[in-house]
Parts: sequence; structure tokens; C-alpha cells
Amino acid sequence: MPAATAVTETEAAPAAASTPSFAARAGRWYRLNRDRLRAIAIGAISLAAFLVVWHLLTTYRIVFFVRFTNVPSPLAVYASFAKAIHDPKFLMHLLLSCRRILFGFSLAAIVGVPLGLIMGRFKLVHEMIFPVAEVLRPIPAIAWVPMAIMLWPTNEQSIVFITFLGSFFPILINTLHGMSLVDPVLVRAAQCLGARERSIFREVYFPASLPHIFTGLTVGMGVAWVSLIAAEMISGQYGIGYFTWEAYSLVQYADIALGMIAIGVLGLGSSLLIRSAGRLVMPWRPT
Repeated sequence: MPAATAVTETEAAPAAASTPSFAARAGRWYRLNRDRLRAIAIGAISLAAFLVVWHLLTTYRIVFFVRFTNVPSPLAVYASFAKAIHDPKFLMHLLLSCRRILFGFSLAAIVGVPLGLIMGRFKLVHEMIFPVAEVLRPIPAIAWVPMAIMLWPTNEQSIVFITFLGSFFPILINTLHGMSLVDPVLVRAAQCLGARERSIFREVYFPASLPHIFTGLTVGMGVAWVSLIAAEMISGQYGIGYFTWEAYSLVQYADIALGMIAIGVLGLGSSLLIRSAGRLVMPWRPT
């Protein structure tokens, strides 16, 4: 029995030694995520520095080309946020803006991506649609507000339409650009292997254009928020853009900054969602 016990202990020792310790696992995780942790730390420091500078400029009412006499301090904005977060009306503003973005941006992606793929593949379609798109593309979203009010029966539909226009053209142009960069050697190789047009679209054109499509979606989301805020300020009755403009009309400076910060956070979150979807769809791309 003692000999058997010694053999068992001898066999168990290498097994225990082969299991990495917590410190080893933590060190390996740190080496793998060192660059990401460094970026997070630098970002946190820069945000903290921004808040400190903002606090000092507003506390001492600095006037140097730019006037900070009426700009609210970070503490005043935080107090406004603590009050607004319990206000159902403020939450309704946020939800309505998010719903408009969802509808307008989704429609732009559903129309813009397939249209860009078709225009990039078929020359006749490109020659028919591209001139019209190029004429309409430089028109800013705010210039569409009077026309949108005339075209659509309700303010809600006109705001969604303006949001759609703002995000549609970046998506379309980036999809077209991605199609133009597809290597023709890959297309000829697929044709030589007997692939039909549908298979070439699915296996060659679409995967090769995906990076540019997601670039267009990211840019389109940013322009969609700009268009939405402009439309809500002019013709809306609800939404975070209307909330910000109403705060300016009522001389509530802290609420103006709160609305601006809310717009920035919502826009950042929307872009992060698109980038995360891009990483899932394109796992071969470097992060």
C-alpha cells in the first residue's frame, strides 16, 4: 500500500504542475490585451483632463476669444442629468430619437447596400442612377426639411425621411467604392469554375465589398444623427434635438449641455454596435 500511494502521488504531481497558476493566466491575459488596456487608460486620462479643463474654464469664467461666462460647469450638468434621468419626458425624448434613427437608418441600409451592389455590377444601372444621386447628395439635410414637410403628412414621417436621406448616400457611395475595388481576377476565376451570376455576387463581390459596406454604415450612422438633430430642432415636437433647442429657448444652459452629451453618447453607442456587427460578420479582418 505505501508503494501504491507513492506512485499515485508521483502521477498527481506532474498533473498539478501542468495546470497554470492564476498569476500565469493573468500575465498571459495582460500580454494579449496590453494594447487595448493602454488605449483604455489613455482614453480615460484624456476624458478626465477634458473635464478638469472644462471645470476650470467655467469656474473662473474665462474670456479669451471664446466666452465661458454662460457655459455650465460639469457639476451643473451632472445635477441636470440626475434630475432628468427621473423625468419620464426626458426618457421619452431619448426613446423617440432612437426609434427614428432605427427606422431611418435601417431603411437606408436596406435600400443603399443592394442598390450599390447592383450599380457596381451593372454598368447600365450605374449610368442611370449615379447622376441623380450625385445631384442630390450635396444637398444638406437641413435644406430638405421644408420639402419633407410638404411630401409627408406627419412630422414623424418627415423626420424619418430626413434621417434616411442623411445616411443613404454615405452607404451607397461606400458600397459602390467597395464594388469598384473587387479584384477582377477573382471574378474571372469564379467564372472559369462555372459560377453563375448569383454565386459570383454571393461568393466574390459581397464578401470583398463588406469592409467598405461597414465603413459606409458607420459614416452613415454619424450623418443620420446629424440629420435627425437638425430635423428635430426645426420641425420636431419631441426628441433629444428638440429637447436641446427647447433648453436654449428657455435659457436652461445645463440642459443644453446635457442634450449635447446625450447626442454624443447615443451616436457613439450606435457606431460601436455597427463596428461590433462588422467584427462578427468579418472575423478575418484585424481588430
